[in-house]
Amino acid sequence: MSKQKFTEQQLEDQELITKFLKDTTLFLGPDPEIMRDHSIMPRTQNEADCLEKYTDLNQIASIRDRLQSACEEGFEMVEQMGAAPGAKWGDIITGIYSASGDLTVGSASGVLIFSALVHHPIKFIIKNWIEEKTVGVREGDGFIHNDSRYGNVHNTDQSMILPVFHEGQLVCWVASTVHEGENGAIEPGGMPSMAETSFDEGLKMSPFKVVENYEIKKDLLTFLQNSVREPKLQYEDMKVKLFACMRLEQRIKEVFATDGPDALTACLRQTNESVVTEVRRRISEWPDMTVRTHVIMDSTLRENVLMKMNLTLKKKGDRLIFNFEGSSPEITNRAINTQLPGMKGMVGQAFMNHIWPDLPRGQAGLSHIEFETTPGSFVDCSYSAPNSQSLMSIFQAFTVAQHATAKMLYSCPDKYTRVLAPWHNMINTFIWGGVNQHGETLGNLCADLNGMGGGARMDRDGEHSLAPIFATMADIGEQELNEEEVPFLQLVSKKMTTNTQAPGKYRGGMGYTQIAATKDSDQWGFMTTSVGSKTPTIQGLFGGYAAGTIPLCKVADVDVYDVMLTKPEQFKHSIPEIMNEQPFDNATYSTHHLGLGFDISKRGELYMISQGSGGGYGDLLERDPAMVIQDIEESLITADWARKLYKVVFNEDTLAVDEKATQQLRDDYREQRKKQGVPYDEFVKKYVKDTPPKDIPFYGSWNGENDMVYCGNNEKRDAKNPGPIYMTNPKDVSIAELEEELAQVREQAGLEVKDKRK
Repeated sequence: MSKQKFTEQQLEDQELITKFLKDTTLFLGPDPEIMRDHSIMPRTQNEADCLEKYTDLNQIASIRDRLQSACEEGFEMVEQMGAAPGAKWGDIITGIYSASGDLTVGSASGVLIFSALVHHPIKFIIKNWIEEKTVGVREGDGFIHNDSRYGNVHNTDQSMILPVFHEGQLVCWVASTVHEGENGAIEPGGMPSMAETSFDEGLKMSPFKVVENYEIKKDLLTFLQNSVREPKLQYEDMKVKLFACMRLEQRIKEVFATDGPDALTACLRQTNESVVTEVRRRISEWPDMTVRTHVIMDSTLRENVLMKMNLTLKKKGDRLIFNFEGSSPEITNRAINTQLPGMKGMVGQAFMNHIWPDLPRGQAGLSHIEFETTPGSFVDCSYSAPNSQSLMSIFQAFTVAQHATAKMLYSCPDKYTRVLAPWHNMINTFIWGGVNQHGETLGNLCADLNGMGGGARMDRDGEHSLAPIFATMADIGEQELNEEEVPFLQLVSKKMTTNTQAPGKYRGGMGYTQIAATKDSDQWGFMTTSVGSKTPTIQGLFGGYAAGTIPLCKVADVDVYDVMLTKPEQFKHSIPEIMNEQPFDNATYSTHHLGLGFDISKRGELYMISQGSGGGYGDLLERDPAMVIQDIEESLITADWARKLYKVVFNEDTLAVDEKATQQLRDDYREQRKKQGVPYDEFVKKYVKDTPPKDIPFYGSWNGENDMVYCGNNEKRDAKNPGPIYMTNPKDVSIAELEEELAQVREQAGLEVKDKRK
């Protein structure tokens, strides 16, 4: 009896302690239990009751179609009314979530990864705010969020989240997300490459209530507007996202009126569970195998390095495991890291857009897939590491996932899409900011990032500048409309860049040239935020190649607008012509990697980049000569390229192909390949080295030894606990080099060498 009383007392004490700790919590940081879990939530008793009550699959399908239509309507509202450039060209999405927070239906257009990550902040709200007396969750409430540590890609994307009630009962959630751009970071445009801590990245909004009774709270709005460079944009798009969510709520309540809230609950749960079941079935059809692949990132956007994205993809039975161990450690003071959910979301994007595009665009498509990562790597970084440029790493994760799964899909009897070479994966565009021609302070980016070249398919060429990997139906924008708001012109825009294709039996889709120059402001500048100036960021497939690399090119000390008025013949419309012929007298011509930090521009100076090309598919010697000639006719490649790469013999005046000579040239080249080949063991002995080259700062595993990672300059660390890696500011590196050089000069001149520490 006394023992029983003692146990009850212990329980009572424990309850008091738990309540005390909850009531006195000093800080609600990111919740690892929420953030590391991408699976759908367990079925609740209410969901079980609803599924038992509503078993008519036709009714379920009808409700799901209505929800899908609602998402499309919300998407169109944001796209038509949004103020941010990202809203106007489709870098947005709307979605509907279960009462437990699982994404069930996302709009067919837009950026699926946005919605696929919003389940994390919704689950944070459910866990922390519903029963919190100072917050609460009621009908008409709206929550804003952008902090990637609570579930997002990076902080430039902002979400509005609304709960949907029926007679006081929470039934589901709706959300809308937009790439807003400007967010008050240390560089304009919302994606600061110079961020060295998370505090350099601008607004970091954990989920908080900003709407009550369907009205935006003026005090919080004022705070947010004062935190960014574009206060009007902040307000406009908060309203737009709110109205889109309200429209979704309206359509859902129409379902309540015709079918009832329990039918909608059954629809959401049945959809998610059916997708999980179907994913398991499809995976079980894939051959049991292991595929290993990797890509190399050649920059932190501030210094040249080689960072490895390593993937081992294992399939056994109905299990599919993405193992990213051996990838580069995080660079603790560089912005190219990503939180784990962002990487998972990008792999989910690959499945929903390219592997199983027929499945509902929801969270369940990824729920059954497993991930193995190393905390502290750049695909699973610490909460303190900056990640405003997480696209650099998550896009590489997309590529290795696409590359590895293509090899598994090739052997499947039933395919739900064509086998596809990797899509181009970098945002080759201009980020801009400053004071425009109307005296307004702005910061955002060009829609050209959406013009990525598509990968070649197993039976046809890739599409040119088709869409970004993160939004298959996004737009590349209208530059003429953009020029009404910004003080620069794209003097060359949407022109295919010759000789940049990824060759193969089927070539990759190509990218286009972008040449920009400031015109009407002396307080304006540009950034570029891509890797891949020295090493390709993608691979080809089954003998196809990646495209070559193209750096950022600049022409300073010239006013090209004056040149075009006085000597228009000097202006050239391609980067090679301008850089090789150097037509402008006394101008300075230079090349740079694509990680240009914010650079104040002068009127008429040229900034030149090219959008990238998707990977090639198959042996280029098998390419139909007629297709090669067509590429010449369309100025996609030159005659010299055609001969060197594709071994096609033709008359340059008539472009008539000599079929026999072409076949002979290709046969001769195949024989040359055989002579160049060596047994595998000899190849390994000659080319595989025990360690990375000492003069190259390499980060990641080497030779498949994933238990250790290199951390630059041949320093090895335990892969499971690499510790922080800090890089010196490149300006400090340059200053130190100049001081050393000055000291040597002073010493040679017989002058006193001053102590650099004073």
